[in-house]
Amino acid sequence: MSDLTDKTLSVKELLQIQACTGCRLCVGVCPAVSAAQDGRLSAAYRLDAAAGLVRRRHGLAARILGRRPIPPEEMQNFSGTVFRCTLCANCQEVCPVGLRLKDLWCSLRRDLVLSGAGPAKIETIRDNLSESRNVFGEDNEERAEWVENLREPPEHGYLKDEAEVVYFPGCVAAFYPLAQNIPVALAEVLDRLEVDFTLLGQEEWCCGFPLLGAGLRDRLGEFIEHNIQAVRNKKARQVLFACPSCYQMWREHYPPEFKISHATEFLTERFRQRPDLFQARPLKVTYHDPCDLGRGAGVYDAPRTLIRLIPGVELVELPRNRQDCRCCGGGGNLEMIAPELSAAITAEKIKEALSTGARAVVTSCQQCLRTMTTYVRRNEIDLEVLDVVQLVQRALKPV
Repeated sequence: MSDLTDKTLSVKELLQIQACTGCRLCVGVCPAVSAAQDGRLSAAYRLDAAAGLVRRRHGLAARILGRRPIPPEEMQNFSGTVFRCTLCANCQEVCPVGLRLKDLWCSLRRDLVLSGAGPAKIETIRDNLSESRNVFGEDNEERAEWVENLREPPEHGYLKDEAEVVYFPGCVAAFYPLAQNIPVALAEVLDRLEVDFTLLGQEEWCCGFPLLGAGLRDRLGEFIEHNIQAVRNKKARQVLFACPSCYQMWREHYPPEFKISHATEFLTERFRQRPDLFQARPLKVTYHDPCDLGRGAGVYDAPRTLIRLIPGVELVELPRNRQDCRCCGGGGNLEMIAPELSAAITAEKIKEALSTGARAVVTSCQQCLRTMTTYVRRNEIDLEVLDVVQLVQRALKPV
């Protein structure tokens, strides 16, 4: 077993760990700290603990007296704060020094996994992705079975030999029953807009985002190479995502070979030209900015513009919105590692949504939809949770 920072963190990352000014602005915006009332989950605590470990590993005393192994229980305690995080990047958003904290958290997770101090659930994620190419360990041949839930499924099942656009649903939307409503809705909307699109079907592999969150970055290459080739094989020019995490992965880690768009960007552009396709749908809604779409990709205006294009829909903002929006609790593999903490974060999110007086909370992420819907149903709360694609589908005029 190796120790923290033993040939796994870059010099830049080691410098960032030491660069925290102790301002503690990150503590006030952390959803995990707020939900658990535990400052040990904050970025400030995490950086301070990491700096202490680095000093013990590489500091003057270590060089004079020799390196001593860090006790396994201490590594496990540190792992507890590093992995009990949604990777929402709100700490990064407010950091006055400009530390790239989300990337640092992923690197620390990688370091801990290589040190043998990662959570046991990491093995499940590793095995599922290695064997089934999806995070759930399902039969990957069933990736497009949600197509059967359409009102009028096409004979080709959207598995065309070639198409102008590839729609990449992602693991959660493909396999999780509640989230399958999103690809169903988007497929029907794309058909109404006469978009020539195809799915990759079983040739779609996980985008790789769970690998980053699980500290398994070294396994990312084969997933990227496979998905790029699968899109090439379809002769497509554009890849479309309704999943913010998939979208962000392709933006930041995939080669820029294709035009890529999140569904809210794509649909806003199309419906600006075809507002006649909408009918009035009176409904007061609030909008939740997904972390990876908002802070991660900077997409704030497109979903709001799309919502406002629908006649009769009234949009009221959450008290904390856009770059200040709080996480739903579903990111960073937190549900697998600390489900009670994840649910507590979701509870705060739903309380905030209810404070607006909206009848529905709308988002643009299958994970946000899943976590918030699950909480609302379990607690019998009178609040509808929708993806913006579902709201658009609902507002289309009958054929």
